[in-house]
Amino acid sequence: MLTLTANDVRLGARATDWQDALIQAAQDLEQAGRTATAYRDGMMAREQQSSTVLGNGIAIPHGTPQSREAVLATGIRLLQFPDGVTWHDGARVHVLVAIAAQSDEHLEILRHLTRVLDKPGLADKLARATDAEELVALLSKAPAVAKCDSETLCLGVDATTPNELALVAAARLQSLHCVDTDFLASIIGQPPVELGQGFWLTHHTVGARRPTLSLATPKRTTSELRGVFCLAGPGDECHDLLDRIDYFLASGEPIEGLSADAVLARLSGEAADAVTARVTLLNTHGLHARPAKQLVQEARRHNAAIRIRLLEGDGSAVSATSLTRVIGLGARRGQTLLLSATGDEAETAIQALTRAIEEGLGETVSPLRQAERPSSEPKPQPAEPLADDQPVKAVAASPGLALAPAFVMRQPVLEYPASAADSEHEIQRLNRALDDSDGQLRRLIRQAEGGEAAPILSVHVEMLQDEDLYQAALEAINEGSSAEAGWWQAIDTAARAQEALADRLLAERAADLRDVGRRVLANLCGVAMPTPPDTPYILVADDLGPSDVARLDTTRVRGLVTTRGGATSHSAILARALGLPAVVGAGERILTIPEGANLVVDGERGCLVPNPGAE
Repeated sequence: MLTLTANDVRLGARATDWQDALIQAAQDLEQAGRTATAYRDGMMAREQQSSTVLGNGIAIPHGTPQSREAVLATGIRLLQFPDGVTWHDGARVHVLVAIAAQSDEHLEILRHLTRVLDKPGLADKLARATDAEELVALLSKAPAVAKCDSETLCLGVDATTPNELALVAAARLQSLHCVDTDFLASIIGQPPVELGQGFWLTHHTVGARRPTLSLATPKRTTSELRGVFCLAGPGDECHDLLDRIDYFLASGEPIEGLSADAVLARLSGEAADAVTARVTLLNTHGLHARPAKQLVQEARRHNAAIRIRLLEGDGSAVSATSLTRVIGLGARRGQTLLLSATGDEAETAIQALTRAIEEGLGETVSPLRQAERPSSEPKPQPAEPLADDQPVKAVAASPGLALAPAFVMRQPVLEYPASAADSEHEIQRLNRALDDSDGQLRRLIRQAEGGEAAPILSVHVEMLQDEDLYQAALEAINEGSSAEAGWWQAIDTAARAQEALADRLLAERAADLRDVGRRVLANLCGVAMPTPPDTPYILVADDLGPSDVARLDTTRVRGLVTTRGGATSHSAILARALGLPAVVGAGERILTIPEGANLVVDGERGCLVPNPGAE
């Protein structure tokens, strides 16, 4: 597996412009014996197709599929530009990760890079790094994302002492798989510390799986007891959570009778008298560098303290005047931004920001289609089939032209009873389904040995053996749930907890949990999961995330088509790195394409043609 090492790093590079930086990167690859001179033209051609900037000061320049002939040996070179380079898309870049790959050996590095994009202040750290090992470490270790959201709140608890509330809060964190039993034992062994205003704090690092903050409040408050904060995680990972406690106490505002959303607003530093608004993000690639810059510039025009947070995120609010923080929200198309402002121009600022976001922040945007709306809204009517030999317009995601039979990946309908009387029988059924799933995954691993899918599937095997998942399913079954309902409840709870780690562009573990969960559920229901054909095909699906793209069998798949238009820029970059033609946002009608029907995918023009004619 290709890995990034200190030997691949060149510190302190200087460039007059982005073309000069790209030429230097190509020369470094050539001098390292990785590429021939012609590969530089392929890198330039790739930039003409689309920017390779990932964000937060990082770009990953690489060649086109046609330029792979100029790759002598797969390799990677990292160039640091302390002063920064303005890329052709306007982004400021401090690190180029130049890639020369003959196939897909570099994908593990790409996955690592996409996981570190949300590190606060990463661009500045990349620019200031003076040691190659330090630079590699910054790009290799994903940040621990703090969790403090509606799931971690325990409001109106029937308790009368700080110790009781502390245990309730700690138990909630355990149920969310944020801590283990050692954390509970540690909390029992130490009394909460008084913070003032009737609030208390209990904190421990032992048994903490991720930095998390819970708040438990009593049903009947007194001046001595209004709530207990329970904080899990080491101090260097809890700065954001401690800041939220400070915001909360500094406001001095009563929270009795407030909803969970209102309490979260206080924890996010939003004042009770703040002017607020909710606005849906419509940008195709989410709140990446360019639209985020527009938002920050608009916020800076107003004499107001403006904060912004993501409704579907972990509850953290950031200053709307900080570009790094705004990009770090990882907001995607269709998600909701919560704006709040105080100060002389608060109302004017919120109106202006709302209008700017609705208008696309400098980008052309379109309203959400029915398929992109929350599942609580009415479902759309069945789509009409597509006409043969007629082009369907979509969004270009990865260049190239492909023609192959379509494989439409439809998730099977799994129906099962919610409850069952014989818990012992249900547990036996669950055990058999887990064993069957384990065997299926191990067979797939043997088939994929040496490829990108094998390590991902190995993680799925480990998830099947997760004791916490199994115990959560057993608890639900013993309380009367069927094996299917109990198992899916355990999977859904764990996946939601993982999604709250960031709900960012790459929440891979949550997606993998649901993949594993569906496999076991299908075995319980006696339904086969969709399996791609052994012959070349074009994959048609509702949506694909970066991890889905990364584990495709590139020996058979010829192109990608998805119904949704909110594909992340990271997914598109991964698809381009694989050299697969891809279009997104084609609409739900593409799911009516008959299995095996010939399909043309034009990643250059952003269209597809089902059952094309001879011409």
